[in-house]
Amino acid sequence: MIRLIPRLTASAAVLLTCGLAYGQDIDSDILKAQAGTYLIAPENGQAGCRMTLQTDQTIGGYSLSGQDACSKPLPSLAEAYAWNFDGNGGVILIDATRKVLARFIENEGSPMKTQDGTPLLLISAPDGVDHLPSFDSLAGTWTMQRPDGERLCGVTLDGHADAQGNAPLSLSGDCAANVAKLKLAVWHIDGFGLTLMSQDGSSLGFTMRADGNFDKSKEEGGKPLSLVRR
Repeated sequence: MIRLIPRLTASAAVLLTCGLAYGQDIDSDILKAQAGTYLIAPENGQAGCRMTLQTDQTIGGYSLSGQDACSKPLPSLAEAYAWNFDGNGGVILIDATRKVLARFIENEGSPMKTQDGTPLLLISAPDGVDHLPSFDSLAGTWTMQRPDGERLCGVTLDGHADAQGNAPLSLSGDCAANVAKLKLAVWHIDGFGLTLMSQDGSSLGFTMRADGNFDKSKEEGGKPLSLVRR
């Protein structure tokens, strides 16, 4: 099963809860681990924008770039001037007056996201991708195959998720034995991760590529496997 791990480790989060925030000294390794280019996008699949969190100190925290790209999809974030840790393992974006524009909360095993209104995710993304996958956008028929094109199974994803964030799926009747035995029945989205699951705990985790198809997550091990839209 895919596990999207935030760049900030649990031990780093503990340090931050001890008051290392808002301009106080931050361990350089923690700072470098969090810095980088991220996609900030609504969880519902609408377009977002990329922003780079830098390590140079500035008023209120650390410098950033790319905020101008947010002027159309997320206009409130176009005013971002700096970023900082929030003291609880999360990240904040602030304007030039130090007003908090967005607060991304740490979710263990999942990308950081806001909690107000339509949630925004702060997540590493494939180049050229400006939005998160959604149940609606991924619903349809896919082929599970090897890199050389060998077909293992047809997978149909239903776009109607339940309260737990899982939606039904169905497999074609000609699946390879090693896929059929998993008895996959539902699917789940977590950022750019797609997980196919059975009712008894079996699962296969995939990560989205820049072309919108998916490759089996490296954490799964075993032979390479892809999900390709038909």
